[in-house]
Amino acid sequence: MKAARQLTLPLPQHGGRRPGAGRKPKGSKPLVSHKARAQFDKPLPVHVTLRVGEDVWNLRSGRSYRRLKACLAAAAGRFGLRVIAFSIQGNHLHLIVEANGTEALSRGMQGLCIRIAKALNAMMRRPGQVFADHYHSRLLRSPSETVVAIAYVLDNHRHHHGERGVDRYSSAALDDAERAKLLSRPVGWLLRVGWRRAKWDVRQPAVASRERIP
Repeated sequence: MKAARQLTLPLPQHGGRRPGAGRKPKGSKPLVSHKARAQFDKPLPVHVTLRVGEDVWNLRSGRSYRRLKACLAAAAGRFGLRVIAFSIQGNHLHLIVEANGTEALSRGMQGLCIRIAKALNAMMRRPGQVFADHYHSRLLRSPSETVVAIAYVLDNHRHHHGERGVDRYSSAALDDAERAKLLSRPVGWLLRVGWRRAKWDVRQPAVASRERIP
């Protein structure tokens, strides 16, 4: 009699590297790295970039800007995510946010993205996908990193459009009433105090709101 032979069964595996795992790109190819985001558990600043699809209307228009500001106002401070500064370019947005931790960043950005997608689709009178991919985030851990990121966001119009002065599609151009409505006061050390201690080269473009962070 032949000895019984153990059969090899293709059992499902949980965890570890495997084909098809991880967050899926929204477009034909990923524009943002889909590696796990940096973990943190205290209020820290984050530079976030959101890019819309090619078929979405220009964001640097009055009608788009009004809707984006309404979304920022509705999402202000929700889920432990606070928007501190922003700029809007033709097909993407830059945000400096402060999140209480990794989960707050994820939930807060998910809520904000849903609001923006619904608002822009309503404006364009169409359904469908708005963002080209997941948001890109970069954790800021030092005063220098924080100041450089703020400068990059508020001066981004110089790079894309060659415009001088304060960008009218950024938080630097908001009046006091709009700032109180759209932006939140930071609670973490880096955005309250630490960023002012950064060494700043005066030859670099000015940080338009360096003295106007809430």
